[in-house]
Amino acid sequence: MHERSFRARPIALAATVLGLTPSLLAQDPTTNWAVSPGVVGTFVLLGLVLLTAALIIGARVDRLIRTLRSRGKEQGALARVDDRGLVSNYTHEPDNPLVDAKKSETMVLEAQPGLRRLITWYLGCAVGWLVIGTLIGQYVGMKFVWPDMDAQAWLSFGRLRPVHTNTVFWGWASLAMIGLGYFVVARTSAAPVPSLRRGWHALGWMNLGILSGDLFLMAGINNGGGEYREYIWPAVLPFAWGLFLTFRNFYGTVKRRTIGEIYISNWYILAALVWTLVLVTIGYLPWYQNGLGETVIQGYYMHQGVGMWFMTFTLGLLYYYLPSAFNRPIYSYSLGVLAFWTQMLFYTMIGTHHFVFAPLPWWLQTVAIVFSAGMFIPVVAGTTNFLMTMRGSWSAIGRSYVLPFFLVAVVFYFVGSTQGSFQAFRFTNHLWHFTDFNVAHSHMTMYGIITFALWACMYAILPRLTGREPSQLLVGAHFWLAFIGLFAYMISLMAGGTFKGLLWLEGRPFIDSVAGLRPHWIWRAIGGSLMFIAHLLFAWNFFTMVRRPVANTGAAPADAPTNVVPSIS
Repeated sequence: MHERSFRARPIALAATVLGLTPSLLAQDPTTNWAVSPGVVGTFVLLGLVLLTAALIIGARVDRLIRTLRSRGKEQGALARVDDRGLVSNYTHEPDNPLVDAKKSETMVLEAQPGLRRLITWYLGCAVGWLVIGTLIGQYVGMKFVWPDMDAQAWLSFGRLRPVHTNTVFWGWASLAMIGLGYFVVARTSAAPVPSLRRGWHALGWMNLGILSGDLFLMAGINNGGGEYREYIWPAVLPFAWGLFLTFRNFYGTVKRRTIGEIYISNWYILAALVWTLVLVTIGYLPWYQNGLGETVIQGYYMHQGVGMWFMTFTLGLLYYYLPSAFNRPIYSYSLGVLAFWTQMLFYTMIGTHHFVFAPLPWWLQTVAIVFSAGMFIPVVAGTTNFLMTMRGSWSAIGRSYVLPFFLVAVVFYFVGSTQGSFQAFRFTNHLWHFTDFNVAHSHMTMYGIITFALWACMYAILPRLTGREPSQLLVGAHFWLAFIGLFAYMISLMAGGTFKGLLWLEGRPFIDSVAGLRPHWIWRAIGGSLMFIAHLLFAWNFFTMVRRPVANTGAAPADAPTNVVPSIS
């Protein structure tokens, strides 16, 4: 039924994009900024984020009010009496305003011997890099407010900023994705991983690349300033080798599957690995990177790193963990296939939208803008698929601590990706390029989408692997500190970036934009501080979930034949 209802959707979506093309080609950079489609669209998208926060808060407040009203009525305020031993679940936090009681899951999933330990180590290394990388980011954010807080060269902004970005990119997000991916690939293929030893070698090589790359950057040795590829090739080589070993393991697992079809998650995960290996090769071969050629390659590398590695891989994880968390199949396999192939088509051509009005061919800039608009198709298809999968489970928002993370990730997937397409328009580029707005957008995507999705997946699977659940209070505090911190960070830099862009368009002295952004940078530091505290809570939650795993008590082996979407609950 779902497949039929969406047969006409690809044609309608494609027609919409083609209909937008003339307006994209004829954009006038002198348009009034307040009524520009990109600016108006961004305001609407921010409203969706606020609406999501209001829905989550409303569910919590409603639950709290109903609990308070029930006090003193009948036996609502009395202690539970269970002389016969029938009660198997109770809570010491009945009126917790952040999270509600969730029944403890004692079942532990069976897995290939050694796979659970391998996954735990990947995720543990990722959590360690998250804390280190965001500690450095916190320090860098404070330097905006107190630029003279140190005088050491290795602590200078120019060296620490790429350490922060590369550590959270390749250390936190990449290792977390791969660790979670091992479970997905093995589970959906109903086959063992060919070589766990190869997985351990890959983990070692990638950690070596990240550590050496960071040390090189702090010593002032970099790749010449290309954003997100500041690591020199001796540091990138071991990381790329680790990716290749990972691809061999994942491909070998899918190849040996005992299920007829390849589940949609594996398409995304394998595609992300293939694209990234190609991307690293193109990004680091030196022969064609002279002058403007390097600029074109930089746009390709920078955007494909985000879109074809982090986004594509994370979407593959969501296509497994999100429906599994609700114990129901994905809403429409056809929508997933549509989103996959349109992502492969459109995302590969949009890197140049970072260099609109640069001395690059005008047609190349226009192609990037049009293909950026084409990204509406996979984003709408994917968001619809995820939200419709959640349909009928909205009441669980008051009972589960996993759902809010999934919900925020899906909402930011739509908001962040759509806002990026709006920002590719010529006028919005004219206003926001080179300003702090770009930093806000990157955190909206890499943090709001990728990081929240990884947290959701980890909270969903780790208790099933180890038999231990974290404190619900700390998980709730983690969620709200991260969400509020991100929102404060985003809004302050979006407002500051718009203010800076308007000053530049008016021809005001550059120093005016620097002095005028001090209040925005203070709020940036406040938001970053809230996020960093959330990361410390998450690290503790992770520790409580993986310490002393309990013995296997479940009967859900990872290599048993399963349905299209095997459950993890």
